Amino acid sequence: MSRGVAIHSWSGSYYINSEKRWENGSLSLTRTMVYFVSNQSKESLASFRLSRIMEIKMESSSFIFSTLTVLEEGNVKHWFGSLKPNRVVVYNVLEHFWRERLLSPTSEARGAEGQPSKGRELINLVAESQRRLEDTGMVLSHQGEQFDNVMQGLEKIDSDLGVADKLLLELESPSWWPFGKLPWKTQQDAKAEDASRAAAAAASATGKGSGRNKVIASIPAVVNKGGNSDLKPGCLLVLVSSLEVRDTNCQLLHRFERNEVDEIRVHSPYEITVRQRFIGKPDICYRFLSAKMPEAMSVLEMQYKKKVELTSEYCAFKATPVSSPCDTEGPNWNEGLLQKCQETDLPLEVPAGALSQLQVHVLQPSVSQSEAQELKQ
Repeated sequence: MSRGVAIHSWSGSYYINSEKRWENGSLSLTRTMVYFVSNQSKESLASFRLSRIMEIKMESSSFIFSTLTVLEEGNVKHWFGSLKPNRVVVYNVLEHFWRERLLSPTSEARGAEGQPSKGRELINLVAESQRRLEDTGMVLSHQGEQFDNVMQGLEKIDSDLGVADKLLLELESPSWWPFGKLPWKTQQDAKAEDASRAAAAAASATGKGSGRNKVIASIPAVVNKGGNSDLKPGCLLVLVSSLEVRDTNCQLLHRFERNEVDEIRVHSPYEITVRQRFIGKPDICYRFLSAKMPEAMSVLEMQYKKKVELTSEYCAFKATPVSSPCDTEGPNWNEGLLQKCQETDLPLEVPAGALSQLQVHVLQPSVSQSEAQELKQ
C-alpha cells in the first residue's frame, strides 16, 4: 500500500521475534502511520497506525542494549534499537505525534481512522479543556511577570521621589533664608508640570503598545537549535510582534522579534525552520516539528508573507495525496469498511412516523461492551 512521504525517518534495527534476530533498516513516521523497512530486503517488517499505539517506552534489552518499544493493540510489542541520532530524539517525535493524534485528531485523521470511540471522544473533551487551561495559564503567567516588573519599577520610583522630596523641602525653606518662598520656586513648578505631562504621554504610549505582546497562536512542538539533531519537546508561540521558543516548563529559550526574522523555510506541513542572520557571527536558527503546525502556518503566512519559503521537500510532500479510508489497511480492510457502510445506509423506503426514530438510532448508536470497558478504564 502507498504510505506517502515520511515526515521523519531514522536508521536503526528491528527485532524479528519469530526469527530471534535483529534486522537493520529505517524507521519512518508518516501522517498516520509508523513503519520499518529492511535495508537488505526492502520489505516492511512492521507497519501500524498511530491510533493503534497503546504505549511508547524506552527500555533495555538484556539489561544492556538500550531500545525503544512500541506496544500496539492486541498486545503486540515492537522493539527498535541502534536508533540514530539516539532513541531519545525518536521517542520525543513519536510521542508528540502519537499524543496529538490521540488527544485531538484532525478531520484528516478522522477520515482515515473511522468514527472515534466513546472513550476517544471523552479524552478529546478533557484534552481540549486542558489545552485551553494551559493557554490561559500561560497568558496569565506572562501578564503576572509584566505586573511584577511594573510594581518593582513603581517601588523604585517611589523611593527616589521620597529622597527628592526631602531634598526639595530643604532647598525651598533653608534655615538661613528669612523671606519665605525662594524666587526660583516658580520655575521649578513649571518644569514639574511639564514632566508630569510627558510621563502621562509615555504611560499612554506604553498602554497602546501592550497589545504587541498578545498571543495569537500557541502550539506544542519538538524543537532543536542550530541544525543539530537533538530534538526536545517545547512549544512555539506566535505573538503580534514576535515569535517565542519555550521549553516544556514555559521558560523562554529565544525570542525572534518580527523585524529580526529573515527566513521561514517550510520543509513539510509539520516542520519549519526560523532563521535570523548576522554579519560576522553565526545565525540563530530553530527548527520546529509539530502535528499542530498547520494551525500556526496560517498566521505565519499572513505576518511573514515575504519571508516564507517553500522547499522541494514540502512540494514533494504536498504532491502525495492524503491518506483516505480506501488506501490504508489493504483489501480486507476495504471490504470490511464497504460492508459496514452498506449496513449503516438508510433504507430506500421508510414507514411514516419511523424516520425520526431511525435517524436517532443511526446518529446515536448504543454503547458496545468494548466501549463501556474503554470508558471505565
